[in-house]
Amino acid sequence: MKKGLVPELRFPEFRDSGEWKLSPLKKLATSCTEKNRDGNIVRVLTNSAEHGIVDQRDYFDKDIAVQGNLEGYFIVKKGDFVYNPRISSMAPVGPISKNNIATGVMSPLYTVFRFNFENVDYYAHFFKTTGWHHYMRQVSSTGARHDRMAISKSDFIAMPIPTPPVQEEQERISDCLSSLDELIEAHIQKHEALQSYKKGLMQNLFPDEGETVPALRFPQFNDDLKTVSFSELGKVMIGLTHKPEYVSFGKPFLSSKNISNGYIDFENIKYISEEKFSSMPDSTKPKVGDILFTRVGSNLGNPIILEKDREFGIFVSLGFLRVRNGVSNYYVKHWMNSDIFWKQVNQKVAGGAKNNLNTTWLKEFELSIPSFSEQQKIADFLSSVDDLIKAQTQKIEKLKAHKKGLMAKLFPAVGGVL
Repeated sequence: MKKGLVPELRFPEFRDSGEWKLSPLKKLATSCTEKNRDGNIVRVLTNSAEHGIVDQRDYFDKDIAVQGNLEGYFIVKKGDFVYNPRISSMAPVGPISKNNIATGVMSPLYTVFRFNFENVDYYAHFFKTTGWHHYMRQVSSTGARHDRMAISKSDFIAMPIPTPPVQEEQERISDCLSSLDELIEAHIQKHEALQSYKKGLMQNLFPDEGETVPALRFPQFNDDLKTVSFSELGKVMIGLTHKPEYVSFGKPFLSSKNISNGYIDFENIKYISEEKFSSMPDSTKPKVGDILFTRVGSNLGNPIILEKDREFGIFVSLGFLRVRNGVSNYYVKHWMNSDIFWKQVNQKVAGGAKNNLNTTWLKEFELSIPSFSEQQKIADFLSSVDDLIKAQTQKIEKLKAHKKGLMAKLFPAVGGVL
């Protein structure tokens, strides 16, 4: 039997309600082309796949569009939807997002439309699926490999939208996904609270600049702390100062691009030959227990302890610290993530042409360290908080994956793709 337009997953009370229908967007919504003629509206909005509708000036902390050019921008009211024709890895055909902020203006490169009714949550959820991507690729005259999809306004507004036969089913789907969004947001807030908690702990467990005793201390420790320079913690080394010849297979060769968010990316890496790796000095080959960190760019710092025995070389954009006996590598790693460390970094980097964690002055940084047993106690405590943060991150990712799978089943496939 021919299967009609029905979702794979349906609430029991609607299983006998019949097939869904496809309605062109132009019957549900109207294109919005009103421009900011008098230039009175200065809130500049943008639409990204990751963040949805954001206020550019708040989010990016700068004016991307100058006020004198805003007269030609489209007015976007709260509740309007915006299609971003820019393609990204997160949205191969550009995202469609609902404006939940306030009235603002947006570049005329975007497509703005407004539904003819108030309850639009169902459609906001649908546009978070990929159910409409297939249609966009079909009507695009450029395909999906260009910076922007070449789609006419008439083709866009003709996009088929799957809708249930009864309004109650729309509301049921919307309520289900909205409640899941609220759960995800609650866990995100918990994640942020844990990060703030850890930041506060570090501010109190490490002595501030000019201090020799921390504000917070475990009761079993009362020995004096010793002020040392970073160079006294161990041996500071940097990666290969010249670019090697890369090969298809061989030993991994990492740069600062392979370090982010406390992880090493061994998937998207370069390789060097076995011969080249053997000829490299040991100071360019981190070992288990070393603290690897980035030296240049916006990803400055990012200390990571190598916990697995794996051979690889590093470029000069990376460096590492091999701690001496009597120094806890995890204690130093946590200190390098603290505001106390970054105060010293910012004093050196401020006014520079680009961020550069110069190892010459890095060695001059000072910190007050307690006994090895107290270092371990502090490190273990902060690492336990890290474990909570990591678990919370994984929980959020699982919830997001669950929602993605749920949406794929709650909306019927259109054109063979959802």
